[in-house]
Amino acid sequence: MNIKEFIRQMPKVELHVHLEGSIEPQTLLKLAERHNVTLPARNLDELHDWYKFTGFDHFIEVYLAISSCICTADDLELIAAEFLKDRAEQNILYSEVIYTPYTHLPHIPLDEQLAALNRARKTAEEKWGVRINLAPDISRERRPIEASHQIAEWAIKNRNNGITSLGLGGPEIGNPPELFASTFEIARKAGFPATPHAGETEGPASIWGALKTLNAVRIGHGVRCLEDPSLVSYLKEKQIPLEVCPSSNVCLHVVPDLTSHPLPRLMDEGLFVTINSDDPPMFNTNLTEEYLRITDEFGFSVPQLKQFVFNAARASLLPIDEKNTLIQNLTVRFSELEKQLN
Repeated sequence: MNIKEFIRQMPKVELHVHLEGSIEPQTLLKLAERHNVTLPARNLDELHDWYKFTGFDHFIEVYLAISSCICTADDLELIAAEFLKDRAEQNILYSEVIYTPYTHLPHIPLDEQLAALNRARKTAEEKWGVRINLAPDISRERRPIEASHQIAEWAIKNRNNGITSLGLGGPEIGNPPELFASTFEIARKAGFPATPHAGETEGPASIWGALKTLNAVRIGHGVRCLEDPSLVSYLKEKQIPLEVCPSSNVCLHVVPDLTSHPLPRLMDEGLFVTINSDDPPMFNTNLTEEYLRITDEFGFSVPQLKQFVFNAARASLLPIDEKNTLIQNLTVRFSELEKQLN
């Protein structure tokens, strides 16, 4: 077995992947037709062209158009079921999946959203043995801010019903974490984890705000921490996990190309790094492909690849006994695979 086949077969864990951004392209076209939503793309080739982003604002415009095609609880269950089948095919044993419930609230009540997603979760665990939990996020551009309190309270209420954390997504520029202090204070008082995006299109101030104001236990992206040595020192000292998404950073012009990606430097600085796919079809990737690309570009070894996976498992928000079981499972599977390496 060579390194590429090892990557394809190795067990994986993912902490930063969006449900809406993972809709299979053919399914998206079917949902658009079903609900009479006019998209700028009518076939797979046009979708591929539509997914060539000029920047983050363009990406958000496309993302919202995609989300508008999800109109019923059955739609949510369908995309979750397809997502979970893909998890099984990639040997992704566990994922914490971001989705934006407020976007669907005009059509689907919160509890109906969760019930649909939990049906898909239960079926996938029974059928394939793969698990996900949900990390609902607040969209930064939603106003008034107080509307996000509803999402926070609902997420906390369902902490033992498939929801593990509260996130913050959307455009960083002009929407600093401090604006959402009251929302995340609700989570903090309940002892509920925060997993916001920060340090993607904005610099270190966004990450500091996520840490100090939102009490983030992990940082979505965080690659621009390198612009502030004191922040790097803090992240290293506290071992705050970073959810790094290399292809996403290239496609959204955070970095010009994969060769320029700061991933090796993040590792050299001793930071806690995990590898993730973000919005796979939108960036023409998946988690397996991310590992293949970074290994081809940076020459990562098997021990380094294992470290990324175990980092994700340790940074997960599973209860400690379930986390230990996951880590034991990974240990056994990696041991078996390494015996087959050339």
